[in-house]
Amino acid sequence: MPSVTFNRNRLKLKKLLGIRARLALLALILVAPLMFERARSLEATRAKQIALAAEEYANTTRQSADTQREVISSVETMLRSAAYIRASSGVGRSCEILRASLPTSLPWILSIMIASKEGTVQCSTQNDIVGMNFGASDYFIKAQETGDFVFSDYQFSVSNNRPTLMAAYPVAAINPDEDSVVVAGINLDWLSKIMANLGGRPGISALLIDRAGVVLAAPPDQADLIGWPFGNVPLLTAIAYKALSSNSEKGSIPFTYADGSRRTVSFARISGTQSRLIVSIDEATVTEAINGEIRTAYLELGLVCLFVLIGALIGAEKLIIEPIKLMTGAARRFGAGDSSARVAGSDLPSEFMPLARAFNAMAAQLSQRERELVATNNRLTVMASIDMLSGLANRRGFQSRLDFEWAKAQQSGSELSLLMIDVDHFKLYNDTYGHPEGDACLTRLGEALAGVANATLGFAGRYGGEEFCLLLPNTGALEALEIGERFRAEIQGIGLPHTASSHETVTVSVGVAATVPNEAQRPGDLTEAADAALYAAKRRGRNTVVEHGFVRRVDDTGVAITG
Repeated sequence: MPSVTFNRNRLKLKKLLGIRARLALLALILVAPLMFERARSLEATRAKQIALAAEEYANTTRQSADTQREVISSVETMLRSAAYIRASSGVGRSCEILRASLPTSLPWILSIMIASKEGTVQCSTQNDIVGMNFGASDYFIKAQETGDFVFSDYQFSVSNNRPTLMAAYPVAAINPDEDSVVVAGINLDWLSKIMANLGGRPGISALLIDRAGVVLAAPPDQADLIGWPFGNVPLLTAIAYKALSSNSEKGSIPFTYADGSRRTVSFARISGTQSRLIVSIDEATVTEAINGEIRTAYLELGLVCLFVLIGALIGAEKLIIEPIKLMTGAARRFGAGDSSARVAGSDLPSEFMPLARAFNAMAAQLSQRERELVATNNRLTVMASIDMLSGLANRRGFQSRLDFEWAKAQQSGSELSLLMIDVDHFKLYNDTYGHPEGDACLTRLGEALAGVANATLGFAGRYGGEEFCLLLPNTGALEALEIGERFRAEIQGIGLPHTASSHETVTVSVGVAATVPNEAQRPGDLTEAADAALYAAKRRGRNTVVEHGFVRRVDDTGVAITG
């Protein structure tokens, strides 16, 4: 059973791998690599475009961070200058110098103040701030503790309640005897304006966040994010955490969101602060155009492969399958016996013409050879039925003729007789005269028996060795006895010398049997009866003819009655 299943699977596989499928596969092998190469080239272009965009925006991020550093540096420089003035000129004089020295070229500085160690503003470039107290602010306390420049987190201005950043620098850093602190307010709008070159680009998010993750500045198209903690901005949550948790001053982080979208994040820390500038690039948006081209390329690949398949199948059907079917049909007709079957060359493509001519030539040769084989077979059939020594039918030929005559007599209800003839003492004849003379003797007897067969319309044959037979259609037992006696007398009259025989010449013994064939008998019964009569003739002294009492008829009960 497994072998049957295996053979069926092999047949199915052969059908699947037929000439149509192979041609279609060949077409795909030729076309698909070209299309895939185009798609691969576009994929490579997309990867390069992403890399170039990432590098471009990383550079832009660094440049913007450098600009932000310059802003912070200018604020620090102004605070240090104000502290020096306060340390060297006293409160009154330093306030006058401070109000006169704030440059208009630094529009991001909202105001500069000098506060006591308790945090009360003693003087300011903005008069309405004088008297306010910053003593409880973290940045103010930290500046006094560290004795260094401190930059605050996002907060609202106490003067106008607008988002701002504060910077503080203790005068004690210049003159330890002085305990006042110089404070500056920074305009966040100007920080966002500095980031304007990072905005307005599809797929780009650029933000400046403080130590707590609050958005300090953003390009104009993202200005509504300012003041929001990054936890409320899902797109930047993980990015901000990565940037803030990194100890690097700058870097780039690839990131994949839960929805499968990919972003490349560049960040840089603003020197002197805990703020970081973050630029996020959405690869899908940045590469939208090239993605469209890739989708188009794959669609074109599918369409081209489909058209190639259809073309290959149609071409295979018209140019290969139909000519093969035409030639197969001619071969089948020829195999069915139509020797005139040929392939018409006008119906075939030129590539099949050599095959068609070869087939037609082969068919012509096979037809000629078949005719020759039929003739040869006929000759062989005749030769196979002829005894070459006597010229009569051999045992095979005789048996075939007996079957034929038996059926014919059974159908017509006529009598059929058989003579079995044996040369007397033939072994002694061979021993006395030699086998060549023995063969000559048998040849002479065959000639004589052939003459009797022609005269009686009988059929003569050599049954084997020195034994001959004569089949007599439409002949009864008495007539068969007469024919047998005439043949016996003729052989004795020939007078072939046989010194080893009591008759001193070659003689024959003849057994005769006759019947009317019916369904209860068989041809072998007639042969056995004639053979029994032959042995009876030999027991009577040879050179005699004996007729066997054979089955004459069958009674109503089916019991044979012998004569």
